[in-house]
Amino acid sequence: MDFEVIVENLPLYGQGILVTLALLALSLAFGMLFALPLAMLRSMPSPWAWRPVWLFTYVIRGTPLLAQLFLLYYGLAQFEAVRDSVLWPYLRSAWFCAVAAFAINTCAYTTEILHGAVRALPAGEIEAAQSLGMSRWVILRRIVLPQAFRRALPAYGNEVVLMLHATSLASVVTLYDLTGAAREIHSRFYMPFEAFITAGVGYVLITVVLVGLFRAAERRWLAPLMAHGARG
Repeated sequence: MDFEVIVENLPLYGQGILVTLALLALSLAFGMLFALPLAMLRSMPSPWAWRPVWLFTYVIRGTPLLAQLFLLYYGLAQFEAVRDSVLWPYLRSAWFCAVAAFAINTCAYTTEILHGAVRALPAGEIEAAQSLGMSRWVILRRIVLPQAFRRALPAYGNEVVLMLHATSLASVVTLYDLTGAAREIHSRFYMPFEAFITAGVGYVLITVVLVGLFRAAERRWLAPLMAHGARG
């Protein structure tokens, strides 16, 4: 094994890490933006509200992310109506399609995570808030959402790590993320082991940081809640 080439090309890996983090941050931000209202609809008693959301999450979680990415980046381009539409400048962009595919995918998983956290809320807390005369919006803002976010932390932490690993698919649509940097090194120097083991180390280091942040958040916000539940 010869890691001298890797050392010489560390700036390429650094750029790949920045692209990976940007993809992750944008995907999670847009995914959460849409998952929050969808989770509220998913938790409503009316089937007209929750069934379309359930169908969306079922289809997205039941199909491979790679297939979703290919459909967005390569599949839509075959339709002339899409190429002639105002959306074409965005849909022909690898960045846009990658972020859109990742955001849609994590939105479906995050919707179910938040829905499960909402359903886990003790009914007594909602009844107590109603007895105090709180409106539905105030209950949602002060009781439901804060408690749901706390309970969802462990599962959402896992989702963030999984989405980090999923961003490696961006390299198949020509983006030079961390995996794309490894593929470039491999194609130039025919060093698959050194190239991809370096990328693997990069993913592990990012994962360690993310897991540490979520563990700290759980100790800060979830542990008191669990202790209160144990005393109760």
